[in-house]
Amino acid sequence: MTPAADERERIRAAMDRILTGTPQHSNGALTIVALAQEAGVPRNALTQRHLDLKNEFYDQVRARGQMPDSEKRLRQQIVKLKELRAKNAEELAQLRADVEGLVRVVHQLTVENRQLRTELTAPDARVRVLPTQPRPR
Repeated sequence: MTPAADERERIRAAMDRILTGTPQHSNGALTIVALAQEAGVPRNALTQRHLDLKNEFYDQVRARGQMPDSEKRLRQQIVKLKELRAKNAEELAQLRADVEGLVRVVHQLTVENRQLRTELTAPDARVRVLPTQPRPR
């Protein structure tokens, strides 16, 4: 597909409209998708054919002290992921502490079980097995 002859001019005009806050064909977001929609060109025109215009658009957004919407979303996602990572670290620390406690309990029960079995097999066993009564039917 051959790009239209006036494609670069339409992109520049769309950049001006979005940056001045007067979009006509898009929601005015500071994104390449909105810029492409505003210019009436496919998005890949900016991501493949006119990379210089895409970079110029983002440079102008930053020069005005603004942040592109895509960057805002990514920064918000980074904050959420850092919070999630901190929660996971806390949970992991708690699980590790729980495992250590459980290992101690299992070890203690194993020692006690071994002692009881030894006492049960000893000739002068203090532990006696009680007879069981048959269950009624």
